Amino acid sequence: MFSFDVFYFAFSITAPIFIVLLVGSFLRTKEFVDDAFVATSSKLVFHIALPALLFVNIIEADIDLHQSIGLVTFALLATLVIYLLLEISVPWFIQPASDRGTVVQGAFRANMGIIGLAYCVNAYGSEVYSLAAIYLALVTIAFNVLSVTTLVRWQTDGDTANRRRFGDVFWGVIKNPLIVSICVALSLNLLDVSLPQVLLQTGHYFAQITLPLALLVAGASLNIKRDNQLKNALITAVLKLILIPLLIVLAALSLGFKGMELGVLFLMCSAPSASVSYVMARALGGNATLAANVIVITTLASLFTTSMGVIILRAWGLM
Repeated sequence: MFSFDVFYFAFSITAPIFIVLLVGSFLRTKEFVDDAFVATSSKLVFHIALPALLFVNIIEADIDLHQSIGLVTFALLATLVIYLLLEISVPWFIQPASDRGTVVQGAFRANMGIIGLAYCVNAYGSEVYSLAAIYLALVTIAFNVLSVTTLVRWQTDGDTANRRRFGDVFWGVIKNPLIVSICVALSLNLLDVSLPQVLLQTGHYFAQITLPLALLVAGASLNIKRDNQLKNALITAVLKLILIPLLIVLAALSLGFKGMELGVLFLMCSAPSASVSYVMARALGGNATLAANVIVITTLASLFTTSMGVIILRAWGLM
């Protein structure tokens, strides 16, 4: 059951990501890259490269909405249920109360656009884009809405400035480059609109730099802050990387999901906490330092927890 092929398959998914993250961290340590590079590259990935990657792969894919609607519906419902369970249970073991919104967001919100997508591509190749992109678009919207909700809910105050930021973030969801790119590409694909080859080739050029640059920047950004908030960060990591993926996969199995669908579901939900959760926490009065610690710990630990999950699912012939 646990053959060499199973271990090699898991290794082939997570090892390249770990190596690029390690290179990014090394380059930052040796001052080959600096804060300005990280900030500029992050904007380039988020606003241009990643939207281009998703756009060209969706518009060229053979998309069957009927094939993906069951998985996406399940993922949305699972996200909502996990969020509600966290809101109910987190007050029992997270103090102070002002940290609870940051913990809830860090536990349910995954870095799907970079690391989750990289996991999926390493596992299934380019054929996964049509399924993963629809999943990414709709679940990202849910992530944004629920993140705003929990951070505002656990604020210690509710002044006018915070309410304005609440509205700004919701407007930001609508203008999110990833969501806009996916929606436009889906529309053109379903309408069978053909774009000039020169535009598609240009999109491919940008797409090819996306995952390497994004992972390098992620590695360069790793910087754990050792303070008394580490306990809450570790609790969040256990929720994010072990308990939540386990609950979601068991529920999916009970409903008959398997193969690529189950693989995409597991690889997306086992990805680390999203980098944008730091930005959201800072903008909406959460604990930004705690959010940063959660991102670092889950980014490193997910390489091991995801590998173990892949080994188990692959050995049982489920993905």
